[in-house]
Amino acid sequence: MSRKITDKVTWVGKIDWELKRFHGEELSTHRGSTYNAYLIRDEKTVLIDTVWKPYEKEFVENLKKEIDLKEIDYIVINHGEIDHSGALEALLNEIPDTPVYCTANAVKSLKGHYHKDWNFVQVKTGDTLDIGESKLIFVEARMLHWPDSMFTYMTGENILFSNDAFGQHYAAEKLFNDKVDNDELYYEAMKYYANILTPFSGFVKKKIYELLDMNLSINMICTSHGVIWKDNPLQIVNKYLEWANDYQENQITIVYDTMWNGTRRMAEAIAEGIREADSSVVIKLYNAAKFDKNDIITEIFKSKAILVGSPTINRGISYSIAGLLEMIKGLGFKNKKAAAFGAYGWSGESVKIINEALEKAGFTVVNDGIRVTWNPDAQAADECKEFGRTLVKQI
Repeated sequence: MSRKITDKVTWVGKIDWELKRFHGEELSTHRGSTYNAYLIRDEKTVLIDTVWKPYEKEFVENLKKEIDLKEIDYIVINHGEIDHSGALEALLNEIPDTPVYCTANAVKSLKGHYHKDWNFVQVKTGDTLDIGESKLIFVEARMLHWPDSMFTYMTGENILFSNDAFGQHYAAEKLFNDKVDNDELYYEAMKYYANILTPFSGFVKKKIYELLDMNLSINMICTSHGVIWKDNPLQIVNKYLEWANDYQENQITIVYDTMWNGTRRMAEAIAEGIREADSSVVIKLYNAAKFDKNDIITEIFKSKAILVGSPTINRGISYSIAGLLEMIKGLGFKNKKAAAFGAYGWSGESVKIINEALEKAGFTVVNDGIRVTWNPDAQAADECKEFGRTLVKQI
């Protein structure tokens, strides 16, 4: 099913209502997603991106209903990842000599995925493609979020085809930002940024300022996932600048795993102490073994400080906490403080292990943490509350 975006631009993508996990199993997508592709009809006809490979046949058949494939003069691939380029092979089987415009790095990634030597046309920032009344301007966007990524700007219509930047994994029947629930939209946009783009925040800021310096009038931002930013499109650009600037809110997130509820009771007592010391701070508790890891990462992204707790298990920590700490290290959060806690029976290494992992992840560890043997009694619970009260002063 196609959707008219403007007189010249038609959405020809796929809404995936059933998608629950993405990037293998690395990313949760509770609200599904879309794979947005766009057909431009000017004096020349251009296809911007395709869809994820499982939908390649459906995509090509639907595109045939929209246009004679031989009328497509150019294909632009803004990013070689398979959720964007997945139907390219099936499409080029039908129109094999069609030029494919992409960055030099995208030639490498596309050849790496498909092992085909298609009719590639390499472009770089500032290169243009005249398509009639409008022209396309290419802007490399390295590490947003792959080395091969780029934006394509269409003059006249003043549309920025931004690929992964400014997107969300959010399936919606109505494709524009002012037609959907904006609380849902912004949660999914933040989750997308926190889990995918956080490591590249420096590149995000640099690229946005470069775009602003180009003085491009932007009427619409057509992303590759989720809704199109049509109403006040620069609102998401401004949010990205905010999120890229070592973002934090007045929130403390407590993440733990527990074996016989000792570490859970510690978490609750610490939270009570924090609340007593500062009633204005938002406190959130998550059992890492029970809650979605990407949702937890989003809450960590929002937080000015986190506490991480685990019982000691075989001189180590629980695998749910170990996995989360590995994710945190890769994301490279900045300007955040942290502390560790945990219950144990006889050896008690968990707090030390967590502290070391938090330091490697770039967090400022504010104290040595707190350990409690077995299941905390009333005195130990009071110590945990005091730990929480003291922590407020330390952060």
